[in-house]
Amino acid sequence: MKITDFDYLLPEDLIAKRPLKERSSSRLLVVHRDGIIEHRMFPDIVTYLNAGDMLIVNNTKVFPARLTGMRENGKPLEILLVKNLAKDAWEVLSKGRYTGILLFSDDFSAELHNGEVARFCYSGSFMENIWKYGAMPLPPYIKRLPDTSDKETYQTAYAKQEGSIAAPTAGLHFNNSLLEKIKSKGIILRELTLHVGVGTFKMIRTDYVEDHSMDSEYFEIPGSLFSEIDLVRASGRKVFAVGTTTTRALEGYMSGNCVITSQNGRIRGVTGMFIYPGYSFKVIDSLITNFHLPRSTPLMLVSAICGRETLLKSYREAAAIGYRFLSYGDAMLIL
Repeated sequence: MKITDFDYLLPEDLIAKRPLKERSSSRLLVVHRDGIIEHRMFPDIVTYLNAGDMLIVNNTKVFPARLTGMRENGKPLEILLVKNLAKDAWEVLSKGRYTGILLFSDDFSAELHNGEVARFCYSGSFMENIWKYGAMPLPPYIKRLPDTSDKETYQTAYAKQEGSIAAPTAGLHFNNSLLEKIKSKGIILRELTLHVGVGTFKMIRTDYVEDHSMDSEYFEIPGSLFSEIDLVRASGRKVFAVGTTTTRALEGYMSGNCVITSQNGRIRGVTGMFIYPGYSFKVIDSLITNFHLPRSTPLMLVSAICGRETLLKSYREAAAIGYRFLSYGDAMLIL
């Protein structure tokens, strides 16, 4: 498949720069696999879930992974923390190949090597310093600086496990009231963790989809979850995944496209699962997701579950009537 098969026109004014005041007030595009499209509001999601269905969410928590410090020449430099390599050592992304000291405050600094590895020096707790001096790693297409409010709004209502550099954005639409309504209907709500890294959003540079490889991301899944899923499906009910990251954790494990590091009550490992059309889903029946960038790996995952033509048709219809796209935008439900 050519990467150009997953292109579409995305006008700049459709990209949501900020979240809605009430996170559950977004629109919901419901896409049936036979091509039927419905336009609803996100709280209507409850009507598509039945007692005995399972809703699985990713409870990862985004940390303020963007840091701006002063170089020894007095010029600022921004770094993005990507991966913890060892105690106080991180793989980072930055512009240029700077080697030297980067100062964030009088008692928080880093020694940067070649713009790629940072070794931090600080007083107190590392994460306390990160939350004090860091900024939320908003995607570059939002085209504004993050502010204090993003530390709350660019976070799901059920975020618990700190470790992501990007939000699992399909979950941003749920508030606590809606989650309680879902549980009161008899829907089984379960959580897993996949820490979102640059791999999820890394753009494809190859001409053909099949030649792309995903970076691995860490996940944790409760050991009992898959036996619960078996019971749900045996009863004729459905498994709904909230987001492409939740889907990749589940399908990565069940497909064997992962490396398990431990399995003692919780399944821990990493997956570089890349899902695109032609993949046969082994766990999920339906997907709640956002609108994704052209030519992106999340777009291809959604195409795999509902079909490329059906997905692009729904995107064109959503764009024509002003849906808000990408991380802070509106939602889709694939049935």
